[in-house]
Amino acid sequence: MRVAVLADTHAPRFWKGCPPAVARALDGVDLVLHAGDVCVPGVLDELAAHAPVQVVRGNNDGDDVAAWGATEVLETELEGVRVAMLHDSGPAKGRGARLRRRFPEADLVVFGHSHIPWDEVHEGQRAFNPGSPTDKRRQPRPTMGELVLLDGRIVSARIFPVG
Repeated sequence: MRVAVLADTHAPRFWKGCPPAVARALDGVDLVLHAGDVCVPGVLDELAAHAPVQVVRGNNDGDDVAAWGATEVLETELEGVRVAMLHDSGPAKGRGARLRRRFPEADLVVFGHSHIPWDEVHEGQRAFNPGSPTDKRRQPRPTMGELVLLDGRIVSARIFPVG
């Protein structure tokens, strides 16, 4: 299963429409995970034209994004991989241990909020933030992520530039 991972698209201020590099990266994915701060549900409609979307609500998401289907926290299983997703994982210091305590059964925790790409394994649990494809803040380039999941394993995880 190929999963595109996005967060912090911040439409319409930064996302005026699906950026071409993001659209290319969505080609052929099986699922899109969005870790919040969508800001307008139209972004989710755009993403859903490529693949099914699962989304959590960010601190900038209103009731319209929640009505689209965004929950505060998502816990699911994808290809046998136990996945948790939330928007804000808190400070970088102590993140791995904190996420392990909050989601003790999860193999993978996806999050956003900081706009800072993050891919770290702590006690066998991967914490993954794709950064932002539109609002890079202090990062050199906008980014998104991709996961390949198979038979209960994370076969690959990458964060890559899209601008």
